[in-house]
Parts: sequence; structure tokens; C-alpha cells
Amino acid sequence: MVHDKPLTPDQLAAIVARDIPEGAYVNLGIGQPTKVADHLPAGSGVVLHTENGMLNMGPAAVGDDVDPDLTNAGKVPVTELPGASYFHHADSFAMMRGGHLDVCVLGAFQVSATGDLANWHTGAPDAIPAVGGAMDLAIGAKQVFVMMTLFDKKGTAKLVPECTYPLTGVACVSRVYTDVAVFDVGPSGLSVRETFGTTIDELRERLYVPLEAAAG
Repeated sequence: MVHDKPLTPDQLAAIVARDIPEGAYVNLGIGQPTKVADHLPAGSGVVLHTENGMLNMGPAAVGDDVDPDLTNAGKVPVTELPGASYFHHADSFAMMRGGHLDVCVLGAFQVSATGDLANWHTGAPDAIPAVGGAMDLAIGAKQVFVMMTLFDKKGTAKLVPECTYPLTGVACVSRVYTDVAVFDVGPSGLSVRETFGTTIDELRERLYVPLEAAAG
């Protein structure tokens, strides 16, 4: 599908869901990433992990499906899929830290051109820090996908040469999904996989990082 304008959060979630390998074990971070659960195709075999202690989480719960005892780490009511299991919070973090997750999808305040991640604190005096399990996920998952808007409300780029906010992890991000483009982070820098309502040349004018077109 060709998108001639920036993506909505649900459209972006569908793009992320499309790229998650079949059968992968995946953690979805709090906020926008939780929407990915609603767009995973039936039969994909993707097993969703939530850090408060659940495997094989399903989409968000609505209506009569809401169970106040069944939530994800962001306190959002969710459903369970056949074969779902529950376990202690400590066991959940052992899965995260032990390299058992294939992919995690996290939000971010900033991502650097070398894949550094800043997503727990802006450094502002009145900001409330909220690291949660992000550090464990950033280091433990085999691939780290970031899902964010490319520019903040003031028009400042969130994909930057170097992060100016406190870091969550160093050189840990594999791919960045934004409302206007998807970027791969590799040893040689950033490459643009696809764009939505913009062009690589337009992105080069607004970003202070070198951009290449992805091969193929």
C-alpha cells in the first residue's frame, strides 16, 4: 500500500506488525507500541510477552472481554490467546535479560545515528523519569524496533547525530519506525527503507544525519 501522507498511529502499528517475523517472541513497550498487538495477522505464531508476567498476550480487550486482572505492563486491559501462561515478575525479567526475546518495540524521545536509545527521561527538571524495563529490553532483545514520531511538537527531529537526553542503551536500536519514514540502523549509518508522504531528499533537508536509500 502506498501512503501519500504521514501515517496515523494505527497505520504505523500495522507497518511494524507486518515486519515482525512469524513465530517471534516479542515485547511491546508502553504507549504506541501496544497498538501493534491489534495488527498481528492471525496464524502468525507471534508470541507476545509482557513484563508484568504473561506470554501469548492477545489484542486489547474491549467491552465484555475486559478483565481488570488481565492487563499489560501499561495497565491496559488485554486478551489472552490459547496457551497463554502467567509467571512472576522476576521470571519475566529473566526472559528479557537472558536473550529470549526476538524483538522488542519501544517508544523513544531520541535515537542517535548509531542506534543509541533515549526513552526514559528528557532531563527536564519537572519531567517524571520512567525507565521501567526499557534498559533490560534494549540490551536483552535480539532486535530493538523503535516506534515514534520523527519530529516533536516543536518540529525538532528525534533522530539525531547524538542523543542529548539520558541514555537507555548504547548502539542497541536495529530499526526506527516513524510517521514519515522507516530507517534501518547499521554499521555504516542510517538507511531509509520507505517513506510516507515525503522523500529522502526532503528528509535530508530536515535531519542532521547522513541518509542512504536502503538496498533493494
